Amino acid sequence: MSALDTRAATTIEATDAAGGRRPARRRSHGPEEGLIPGARRGTYWLYLVPGLALLAVIVVVPLFWNIYLTFTSYRGIRPPEWIGLENWVELMGDRVFWTSFGNSIAMILAMVIVPTLLGLLLAAMLFDLIGRKFGGRLASFLRATYYLPQILPAVIAAIVIGWILRPQNGALNQVLEGIGLGDLTRNWLGSPDTALPSLMVIMIWVQLGYPIVIFMAALQRVDPELYEAAELDGANWIQRFRAITVGMIRPEIFVVTLTCTIAALKVFGPVYALTGGGPGTSTIVPAYYAYSEFFQSQQVGYGATIATALTVVIAAVSVLFILAQHRMERKEEGR
Repeated sequence: MSALDTRAATTIEATDAAGGRRPARRRSHGPEEGLIPGARRGTYWLYLVPGLALLAVIVVVPLFWNIYLTFTSYRGIRPPEWIGLENWVELMGDRVFWTSFGNSIAMILAMVIVPTLLGLLLAAMLFDLIGRKFGGRLASFLRATYYLPQILPAVIAAIVIGWILRPQNGALNQVLEGIGLGDLTRNWLGSPDTALPSLMVIMIWVQLGYPIVIFMAALQRVDPELYEAAELDGANWIQRFRAITVGMIRPEIFVVTLTCTIAALKVFGPVYALTGGGPGTSTIVPAYYAYSEFFQSQQVGYGATIATALTVVIAAVSVLFILAQHRMERKEEGR
């Protein structure tokens, strides 16, 4: 079709619209016809079969097998022997189990509360202060520096931290002695009084980069003019942080809090590599306790009970977080 014919067709459509007639619409394909020639309705389910099969093999079947083992006495050799609720009754009175959950609360403090608060402050500073005054490259470099512990394998990080906290010639004790504070030297990971606090500090260092990256990504969608307008109105950085930053990235705060809480409840690698749950039970957590019952004590049924209880707690926490987020969103929409 020539340019003249195109203009003529456009003129005719405009005239028809002015005269009350609506221009003919192109016929759209219905869902029955599909976008692929010859495709039938509902064939997309075939593409989900491999994923559903892997989900069943890797997650669903082991989950139900694990639940079944909680009602048995099983050492991994002979067939499981059904014992009913004995494992669950023993679990409710197990002092080590409740100690491990108490340590999980300490892990939540170290992996959720402190990193989220510090990450929020540091992300706001990198975005609103350093990024605006020194450029985005410096802010990106610092963000990558904070995130570096997240990409380190747990074993490598444990070797480095173990060298730093070594009681005889560790770097930390050597520095303390060098500056005249030799009385403060400790067996940081070998003493019940300092093992858990030392592990908490390590987990803060490991976890801090994750919320910084998420919050800085969320701040990219905040209009910079909001900060400029607030600054022109005389708002200081703290007021801008409270009124703009926290309010605009609240959904990301919920996501970070939920994912970090789940990670804190099921933390295993650092405990396994650094302390082995010791000294005594001062740093034991539910995931490591389940592992020790599975592979060290060979009490597979009891280890499955601990793992199932941990799964129930994680599921309940996730549901509570999601309900709280939905409630807050409805409250904001009702304003």
